[in-house]
Amino acid sequence: MLTTQRKQYLMDLLRRDGQVVAKAVSEALGLSEDTIRRDLRELAREGLLQRVHGGALPAMPASPALADFGARERISQDAKAAIGRAAAALVVPGQVLLVDGGTTSGHLVRSLAPDLRATVVTHSPSVALALLGHERIEVIMLGGRLYRHSVVGVGAATLEAIGQVRADLCFLGVSSIDPEAGLSTGDFEEAAVKRAMWRAAAHTVVLASPEKLATSSPFRIAGADEIGAIVVAHGTDEGLLARYRALGVGVHVAQPE
Repeated sequence: MLTTQRKQYLMDLLRRDGQVVAKAVSEALGLSEDTIRRDLRELAREGLLQRVHGGALPAMPASPALADFGARERISQDAKAAIGRAAAALVVPGQVLLVDGGTTSGHLVRSLAPDLRATVVTHSPSVALALLGHERIEVIMLGGRLYRHSVVGVGAATLEAIGQVRADLCFLGVSSIDPEAGLSTGDFEEAAVKRAMWRAAAHTVVLASPEKLATSSPFRIAGADEIGAIVVAHGTDEGLLARYRALGVGVHVAQPE
């Protein structure tokens, strides 16, 4: 069977069954799993499907959260504010927090109690500036190259600095989150920084505003089952939330004001 024929077979199978299992296809066609996995990788690069462990699923929509910082500030404003308040309520006085950049993180830090005593470690200038009025919060800025799209530091210096931190709690922003595809974002270096932040904390909470749910971005950060919890907006589909709970992920639903 020619490569083009195999790929067409795989796409037909995906449309019919909603998934492709590499081992089953290799047995059905009498080909090696490596051959099928290579075909699936090429189809994924073309945006025709998404690779998952053992096979593939239909391609997911791109996340609106891939837009630039200014545009993202105008998306889901009420939901992000509610998520920020709910996330701030999870903070215990005296903790060391790793706070990712992003528009929802801005709502989070502005929602922290004015008299909270804590340490915030961040690679986001906007997060640091938002904490100027919190006199009892020690703010530690991480260096690195400024990634203008997200207004955060990235690169070797940022990764090295994160490696010296052992945080109690990490609040992580992502471009996309899905129970199957996991956490992902639109930049390779930014994904590496987010991965380092997740690994440097005892517990990680993902700030998951509505436009990020059930979408996929090019660069993977972690599996959904590898995080501690997510904070989502009120009204998020219960069927979707049940899939996170089944993975052992804590779900915090932010209530509107």
